Amino acid sequence: MEERGYWLAWSQINGVGSVSIQRLQHHFKTLEMAWNATEKELIEVDGFGKQTVDKIIQQRSQFNPKEFLEKHIAKNPYFWTPADAEYPRLLLEIPTFPPVLYYRGIVEPQENRGITPTVAIVGTRTPTEYGRRWTRKISMTLARRGFTIVSGLAAGIDTEAHRSCLEVGGRTIAALGTGVDIIYPKENFQLCERVMNQGLLISEYPSGTKPNPRHFPQRNRIIAGLSRATFVMEAPQKSGALITAHVANEFCRDVYVLPGRLDDEKSQGCLKLINGGASMIPVNLEELLEQLGAMPPLDEPQQSSLFSLQPEPAKPLPDLDPELTQVLQAFSSEPTAFDQIIVNLNLEAGSLSAALLQLELLGLVEQLPGMRYRRID
Repeated sequence: MEERGYWLAWSQINGVGSVSIQRLQHHFKTLEMAWNATEKELIEVDGFGKQTVDKIIQQRSQFNPKEFLEKHIAKNPYFWTPADAEYPRLLLEIPTFPPVLYYRGIVEPQENRGITPTVAIVGTRTPTEYGRRWTRKISMTLARRGFTIVSGLAAGIDTEAHRSCLEVGGRTIAALGTGVDIIYPKENFQLCERVMNQGLLISEYPSGTKPNPRHFPQRNRIIAGLSRATFVMEAPQKSGALITAHVANEFCRDVYVLPGRLDDEKSQGCLKLINGGASMIPVNLEELLEQLGAMPPLDEPQQSSLFSLQPEPAKPLPDLDPELTQVLQAFSSEPTAFDQIIVNLNLEAGSLSAALLQLELLGLVEQLPGMRYRRID
């Protein structure tokens, strides 16, 4: 309990982050001894210069760690420090883990111990239908297989990932750039309530902390740190999702990317990640599950193939216009190039594009990388 209070106290010192606190702990063996160290003793710590030590001496004289802990708990009753056994193990593996992690919702001990597999799904706030569709597909598939879905509760891909996971009864974690009592964006109020009832909200910022642009890049390292793998679904070149992918790579975690069209602005960041060595999400989701080492869902009987997916019942086809019917009948489950479809049907490119878009929205056709399409059975 005492060391817990000193983790909290050191986190309040400006200019002293997670790495510095770890150096203090390593040097003095306990953070309590570090707190009571003299100026001369503090200067002996690796990376601590006189300017830093002067700031520490000045700030720590302003409060008592034990008293501060009691007052802090009154406003923030639910939080972990690395001194707590419940602190998420996967976060402790990264060099910049938060000294204090606040939470709100349902705690899952197996998850905190790193036993329950966790994956992050992130992307742009303004995704295309293609990005939304694949986010739903990946999130639902992994949630059904017992994976916890981690994201940032932002608009767009994050929202789609959380919502799709919840729809199939999965568990999800939302890492926030605000206090856990502040909902941002406001339009995600109901989604936030559902996450708390079926998962967890976490943040390194105390209650009452409002949105700040500087907080969200910091939040992204927590998303990556909590996850065994990070999925970037759609991201332009300046997307915050690229920060998440970058730090996930630094943490030696797998990064998967949804490939997109070369001329699609929303896919430029994803293509850049692929060029940098990130893995493309396999079209065959069984292959993805095998790569992630998925286990059979707990509520389903053991199947002959460990990674086989339960087939969904076929949906009746809706009534289509003759032109849409003609286009749909030109497809099979095998990918067909856009130019080849034009030749087969003798249609203009504009008319075919419009028909394909309608069929995509109806869930009858899906677009694959390279301007190829296939029928969804």
